[in-house]
Amino acid sequence: MNQSHSGIYRRFIKRPMDFILSLIAIIILSPVFLIIAILVRMKLGSPIFFKQQRPGLNEKIFMMFKFRTMTNERDEHGELLPDSVRLTKFGKLLRSTSLDELPELFNILKGDMSIIGPRPLLVHYLPLYNEHQKRRHEVKPGLSGLAQVNGRNAISWEDKLDLDVRYVDSVSFIGDWKIIFLTIKKVLVRDGINSETAATMEPFQGTKRERTEI
Repeated sequence: MNQSHSGIYRRFIKRPMDFILSLIAIIILSPVFLIIAILVRMKLGSPIFFKQQRPGLNEKIFMMFKFRTMTNERDEHGELLPDSVRLTKFGKLLRSTSLDELPELFNILKGDMSIIGPRPLLVHYLPLYNEHQKRRHEVKPGLSGLAQVNGRNAISWEDKLDLDVRYVDSVSFIGDWKIIFLTIKKVLVRDGINSETAATMEPFQGTKRERTEI
């Protein structure tokens, strides 16, 4: 897709497509939402949803929603226990099937997110990005993205952020639908959910050197 077609898609088609697809998904999956909400309440207690501020388009902060997957267990000092301890068997099931991500459909409906785009990461990562990595915020964050269908949590942070920027430079209708279908495939085989060394992805520590263009 050439630049003019890509620009038309980004400006006039992508947002209406996001709205329609997220609305249809919410309607069709409403029984699943209800069942998961009941199970989370029974197994993990209240609140049902995990909400957290995340940076979106142009680093604008928004509130992202997920189903809870971890308990709020704390040590004797009041500090939260490690993720590996708080992540329950039920929580692992929600993550491995990506069902914990379903509430983000409401973020898409609202316009904070897109179906496809770089995943919304933590606010405190913002100062850690180099100039190349910051470009991931030139588009709306997504429910899934190029990095998620190319390793997800099983690849390094540098590779993941490079893929995010590659997506920014190649947004297209066909590309987005390819990622949608690849995401469905990844979810069905539960591929790349965790990193090799942790229950969840290790925190981003920043890149020590700037990326050099070849």
